Amino acid sequence: MAAAMAGAGVCALGRSSLLTSCNFRIHDNLFLKTGVLWKHPPSRTFFSDRKKFHTASVGQVFRLRPFHVLVATGGGYAGYRKYEDYKLEQLEKKGIEVPVKLASEWEVALYKSVPTRLLSRAWGRLNQVELPTWLRKPVYSLYIWTFGVNMKEAAVEDLHHYRNLSEFFRRKLKPQARPVCCVHSVISPSDGKILNFGQVKNCEVEQVKGVTYSLESFLGPRVSTEELHFSQAPPGNSFQQQLVTKEGNELYHCVIYLAPGDYHCFHSPTDWRVSHRRHFPGSLMSVNPGVARWIKELFCHNERVVLTGDWKHGFFSLTAVGATNVGSIRIYFDQDLHTNSPSYSKGSYNDFSFISNNNKEGIPMRKGEHLGEFNLGSTIVLIFEAPKDFKFHLKAGQKIRFGEALGSL
Repeated sequence: MAAAMAGAGVCALGRSSLLTSCNFRIHDNLFLKTGVLWKHPPSRTFFSDRKKFHTASVGQVFRLRPFHVLVATGGGYAGYRKYEDYKLEQLEKKGIEVPVKLASEWEVALYKSVPTRLLSRAWGRLNQVELPTWLRKPVYSLYIWTFGVNMKEAAVEDLHHYRNLSEFFRRKLKPQARPVCCVHSVISPSDGKILNFGQVKNCEVEQVKGVTYSLESFLGPRVSTEELHFSQAPPGNSFQQQLVTKEGNELYHCVIYLAPGDYHCFHSPTDWRVSHRRHFPGSLMSVNPGVARWIKELFCHNERVVLTGDWKHGFFSLTAVGATNVGSIRIYFDQDLHTNSPSYSKGSYNDFSFISNNNKEGIPMRKGEHLGEFNLGSTIVLIFEAPKDFKFHLKAGQKIRFGEALGSL
């Protein structure tokens, strides 16, 4: 009896010792990652009589990688900017003047260091991917809900009709959805929000109230008058005076912001002739009103396509400004235009003339005629010459639709 009890005690003691004093083995694991041999901190494995357990060092569990830091900081900063934009919108709704707080040089440089052109090209390719029929309605419905898209205006309301996101973004409208105003001389070329308008003063244009950009930096050197259908302007001391071709006229501007939920095509704002195209490669920073209020000369930093020509009162120009995820700017009559190229020279631009030996008139455009399109939301800037009694029928911040009046004499 005593012997049996002693044997059982020895057995229990042996089992207890196995559970309490585990056999640890240290592993130095080597991993090959991105072409570099990394040595991980030692991991531990111990055994009991029934199970095999693995433990990891604290360094492995809480290891931070550059990607995680980038996502965390970038997401936090984006959230902060979104909150600031929301606060500004609330102030505007209450009629309180929003104070201007411009970004410093390092903030602009940091923003421009983000590979927005690469991201925009990736977004463009994603837009071309054909979606399965069953997935189209959920995806497009989410976009419609997020950005407040009115599909009742679309020529085709059936969401299954649009094979990919690109087709959905570039959807056509019903003919009666946007009647063109025939009474006023200049109409809105697109749906959007009026950021600013008025006379150009001191060679500076306001992108939003209190934040300006250089007229010459935005349009580039003056186009030769041989390409324009009016006489040489009288000698002037400024770039602005050189654009005004008729005595008694002034230079006017209007900035229209297209949100992601807006109709993405743009049209001719008046009867005019396009004689020249200038393409500025550049950054693709966001152009929403919050960023336009934050970064001075934002439109001069971004990629843009400047169309210049003339109308019955002299100089006329329409500029399509690119933005994040909107590297693709298309002009229907310009098949040679290619935007958002992988590489470009800083400060460069490409000129193309529509005046030739076979075409002395350029490209005639009628008011309301289709002119081009964006891949997503962006900005249209009109800069034109008109008599001093030209009046805008607008107020800053108002929503406007293609075909509605901008101003008249």
